[in-house]
Parts: sequence; C-alpha cells; structure tokens
Amino acid sequence: MPLHKTITSRDGTTVYVWYISESEAWLRTGLTLKDSSINRLFTMSSELHRRGFLSIRHLLRAAGYTDLRLYYDELGKPHLDDGRYISITHSYEFTAIIISDALVGIDIEKQRDKIVRIASKFIGFEEVYLKDIATPIKELTVVWGAKESMYKLYGQKGLGFKAHCMVAPFNMMQGATVSRIVYENDNLKFDVFFEEMQDFILVYILPSQNA
Repeated sequence: MPLHKTITSRDGTTVYVWYISESEAWLRTGLTLKDSSINRLFTMSSELHRRGFLSIRHLLRAAGYTDLRLYYDELGKPHLDDGRYISITHSYEFTAIIISDALVGIDIEKQRDKIVRIASKFIGFEEVYLKDIATPIKELTVVWGAKESMYKLYGQKGLGFKAHCMVAPFNMMQGATVSRIVYENDNLKFDVFFEEMQDFILVYILPSQNA
C-alpha cells in the first residue's frame, strides 16, 4: 500500500509512516539509490529488512527527498544534505521517518510480552510509577520507544537507557509526556508523543517548549 499515515507536528515537523505490504520488486520500482545503499541492500539476508530499507526510501520521496540526499555519520546517525533533521525507524511491517527543523528522534515497536521480562535492563526512575500496573506492556513499550528516540537524537556513545534517560509519568490516553537526558554536562528536556498503530506503538520526541 502507499503511505500509511502522515502526522504534522510543530517546529516544521512531519512524521511519515509506511505499512509494508508490497513485494520487494514493487518497492524497488521508481527509486534511485546511491552505490553505498545498493551495496548495503545486497548484504541484507532478510527479505523483510530489504523491503523495510526500500520503503524508507519511498518515505523519503514522499517528503521531497531522495536516497542521494541521505547520509550517515561515523556513529550511524542519519543526516539530510540541507541541514534539516531526520530520524528513522523500522519494526516488522512498519517503517517511519521524522523530518524537522529541530532535533528529533523516532521509534516504532511491536507490543510484546517479552518487554516485561527485560524491563529491568532499561527501567530506572520509571519503576516508581509503573510498579502498580499489573501488565504494563503498553507503558513499557512507550518508555522504551522514548528512550530509543532519545538515544537516536543524542547520537553519542556512552548514553545509557537506565542511567541517563528518564520518562515522566503518563497514561496511555494522553498520547504525550516529557523526558530528560541527564548525562555528563547535559540536562536536556524533550516533549514525547506516542500513539498505537495496530499492535505497534509509535513514539517520537522533540526538544521541549518548556525546558
């Protein structure tokens, strides 16, 4: 199918979401890929990963860009050649990008029981308000998505999900909360936005307007 959803936010920010139902051959159609992207595509053994990679290039085209205008730094963080900010995510059948005039991060995750078992690896400050929820799969997925988004936005080695990234209390009906990175000399606050899409949760962050 074509573009699944577009979300227009503040700060010249737009989220583009793709649900991958097309064949790999269809997704290859109409795309111009630079040599490094072609080489990367050939190294992917999973067809779903290749389809995800290609669908992201269709999202770029929907945003007015091509693969030729996307590049990655030495830490693997994506950049656009016009100085605008981009973040990218892929989980199973969903891919999404966010493009903004401000620093941004995005993540989409499938809701799975497994997240309860691994929560101790990334939950610190949040344990206080999550401990009374019987089965906090949705809430844990939001927290993970927010922390993954912070990690992508920050783009520096050493940042720990549990030690340095914090997500404020929220409920699923709100669709928004705030978060912080407290690391070395930085104390950064972000607005967090989230929503469910089928069995997935999409999360994206922007610098807080109330820092």
